[in-house]
Amino acid sequence: MVSLCRARVVGWPPVRSYRKNALATAAASKFVKVAVDGAPYLRKVDLTAYAGYTSSTSYDQLLAALQDKFFSHLTFRKLGNQEMKLVDTVSGTEYVPTYEDKDGDWMLVGDVPWRMFVETCQRLRLMKSSEAVNLAPRAAR
Repeated sequence: MVSLCRARVVGWPPVRSYRKNALATAAASKFVKVAVDGAPYLRKVDLTAYAGYTSSTSYDQLLAALQDKFFSHLTFRKLGNQEMKLVDTVSGTEYVPTYEDKDGDWMLVGDVPWRMFVETCQRLRLMKSSEAVNLAPRAAR
């Protein structure tokens, strides 16, 4: 009788295939919090949604998404050498995208390959460029 009760418990309640698929896709995403120095609110972003063909396009898509999330606060400014900077629309302060890795170190976004970035990123922070002086210089993409 005991084995019959255990057989009934296993697999109950039944989970339909569409729910299994929804749970599988939710487990594959990686949401991280994004903070901007001076902004009173946080946002979340799914890093796996920006996986492009190359690391540079993935990083560009991520920066464009961050601009969309903080559109009232930030805008892009293009420099002569095709480099894009995030700039505060009111004060003109430049922001540098940084992230905290698994070891608790703050690093510049774009310094490591995209796949490694997604695996190690714990949270993102758009730091004022004046405060990011101790971080390593950004590597060429």
